[in-house]
Amino acid sequence: MPRPILLAAALAVACPASAGVLEATAQGFTVENAVTVEAPPQAAWRAMVEDVDRWWPKDHSWWGRESTLSIDARAGGCFCERSNDGVRQAQHLQVVFVDPEKTLRMVGGLGPLQGMGVHGVFEATFAPADGGTRITWRYRAGGYTPDDLSRLAPIVDRVQGQQLAGLAAHLAKP
Repeated sequence: MPRPILLAAALAVACPASAGVLEATAQGFTVENAVTVEAPPQAAWRAMVEDVDRWWPKDHSWWGRESTLSIDARAGGCFCERSNDGVRQAQHLQVVFVDPEKTLRMVGGLGPLQGMGVHGVFEATFAPADGGTRITWRYRAGGYTPDDLSRLAPIVDRVQGQQLAGLAAHLAKP
């Protein structure tokens, strides 16, 4: 099969089945993205936690291709990024709840929200569905900022959809 057809097929499988801004105000927002993949919850969990550096879009990291991402899936663990030289580091989120193969909850401000002083709660759930797994990502963010957070909600929703699509495409690989 030619590469453009393979890419189109992978993107069709990887696109979130549902996405959207659930709520948005000047003080905060909630976005949710979900997709069903043809993999059991154990495999989906492992891919998200152990393979994050393989599927997370490098254009949504601090140092792009010069970085390594990891998730230490234990309470107090870190969704962290390090530059390849090991000098520059970032904590994207901190793990606060782990129920393996079911729920991973992390807190913190993702991307530019971190510098704005906005707090967020990211929750990934994994549920058996139609011979595979329904992966749902929900991110709630809020706090004081002179900026109107409702304007950021659609952007965060779109970026999280791209990130979840990356995980789904990774899981679809043979």
